[in-house]
Parts: sequence; structure tokens; C-alpha cells
Amino acid sequence: MEPTSAAGGAGEEQLDNQPGNSSQKGTHKHGHELEEEQEELAEHQPLEQEDLNFEKWKRKPLPKRTLYQTIDSVKTYLWNAETKEFMGRTGKSWSLILLFYSALYLFLAAMFGGCMCCLMWSISPYHPTFNDRVMPPGMTMAPHLDGHDIAFNASDRKSWKKYARSMDEYLKPYNDGVQERKNIHCSQEKYFMQDHLEETLERKACQFKRSWLGECSGLQDPHYGYSLGKPCVFLRMNRILGYLPGQGKAINVTCGVKKGNPEALGEVEFFPKSLFDLKYYPYYGKLRHVNYSAPVVAVRFAGVQYDAHIYVQCKLNGKGIINDSPTDRYLGAISFTLDIGA
Repeated sequence: MEPTSAAGGAGEEQLDNQPGNSSQKGTHKHGHELEEEQEELAEHQPLEQEDLNFEKWKRKPLPKRTLYQTIDSVKTYLWNAETKEFMGRTGKSWSLILLFYSALYLFLAAMFGGCMCCLMWSISPYHPTFNDRVMPPGMTMAPHLDGHDIAFNASDRKSWKKYARSMDEYLKPYNDGVQERKNIHCSQEKYFMQDHLEETLERKACQFKRSWLGECSGLQDPHYGYSLGKPCVFLRMNRILGYLPGQGKAINVTCGVKKGNPEALGEVEFFPKSLFDLKYYPYYGKLRHVNYSAPVVAVRFAGVQYDAHIYVQCKLNGKGIINDSPTDRYLGAISFTLDIGA
């Protein structure tokens, strides 16, 4: 009986090793591949119509809240008694966030203050580190009330009184008593250099007295010639820190008709003279040149033609001066109109 069992076992082994069994394994393997292919095809299949209905995916609107519910939610947000939270944060959370922002802003303030201290320490208050101003000077005039138009009738006091009043205010710093008290008398005809002094020391300034302006000083004629139809105009060169005009030679001033008949302007007189003397330069700034008085050239138009609109131009002339700039009409020159009636 035992041999038979052995033979039977051998026979079972032979059956297992037959090609039929291998075909079943191959069929099972092939079926698994088919299932994977079907799943892939199912993923690429177009969506059904009901899947394209996006309405069902929209978020449902929240139910409308009553006024009482809104007030109650605000109260809860401000103070939640259950969680001990104020505006959504506990006391510890508020303490930490306040501590953080306090430290942050203190750091930023300290950094800004340090930068400002370094900046102020590195620059001088007496002269600029970088000067972007144009070195050739411009020129200003007085009176300067209605732009650069001077129009009046010599017989009408109201028409020229405003000009005379403006001239009085302009010349107040040049009163003889003020100049003698604050400034020194200078006789040299060269630059008044004071660079050898310490930077913080005050610089002295030369006197420029009002009485030197002669008939345009307002002392002999308080109306400055306007009541006579012979108006005066004051010209002054712009202050530029450290500028030495003329390269050692005084700057000259000329006035003439820019447009129209040159004879309509008539005789032109200058007081004290038609020059800006070198002794008033250089200018050391407001902090060091406290009592500085810029020199003035007074121009008197003694023979202006009446009832004529005259376009006048006064120019600075000298080395390094630009008076014909096409972009800046005030650079080295100034233009104004004279319209005088009897």
C-alpha cells in the first residue's frame, strides 16, 4: 500500500508540473492586466452630464442672521467669558504680541536715531558737503510786487505809493546807523577773505550804507523818483556760499531796452556805481556771516518816455558770468517792464 501512495504522490507532482497549470497562472496574470487597463480607461472617460452640473458643488448660502445674533457674536468676540479671550486672544497672547511690537519699534527708533546722529556728526552746519547750485549768480530786483511789471501814473499818488513803501522796507537793513553798529568800514578793493579763522567763529562784514544810493536812497526824495516819473530800481546779485565773482575783477551792471526803441528808455543813472565791489565777497553763510549786507546797485531811469510799454533788461557782466542762458532768464540778468503815465 505504501508504494502506491508514493506513486500517487509522484503522480500529483507530475500533475502540478504539467503545462495546464502554467496556463492557468498565465490566465490569472493576464486578467489582472486587463483590470488595470480598464481602470485606466475609466479615468479617461468623459464626465457624465450630472457630473458637469456645478450647481450642486456651490457652497450653500449661510442663513441670514438676525440683529440680535449679530450683536451677540460681536459681544462674544470682544469678550468670551468661557475662554477668557478678548478680541480672540487670551491675556498671555496679548502680552506676547505687545511685547514683540514694543521691542520691534524700539529697535527701529534706536536705529533711526543712530543714523541721524551719525549723519549730523559727519556734516558741517556752516558749509554744505555737496553743493548742487549753479555757480554763476542770478540777479533779483526791487520793487517786486506785480511780477516784474512797474506801471503807474506820476500824478496819481495811489498808483505808485505801493512801490515807494516796498522800497522803504527793502532798505531798512541798510540804514546808516544799523550798518555802523553791526559792520565794519572796508577800504580795500579786493576779496575780504576770512578762511584763516576757525570754522565756528563769526565773520565780519563790510558796511553798505543807504546814504550811498544818492537820489535813490529815499533820504532826499522819499518817493524814490516815482512822483516825478523818474523811478528807481534796486538790483542785487544772488548770494552763493563761498563764491568769488569776476575772478578778481568787479562785476559790472548794464541796463538797456531788450525789445523796442532804445531811445524810449532815456538816461540811466547808477548809484553808488554800476559795480559790485569785491570787498563784499565771499559770503560765508547765515551762521557765520550773521550781519552780512549784500551790495546793492540802484538804477534811476531819469528820462523814460511816457505812455510807452518799455521792456528793460539789466545784465551782469564779468568773467565767469552767464547772462544769455536760453533756459534760465534770471541767470546773470533780469527783465522787467516800465509803463509810466504823466
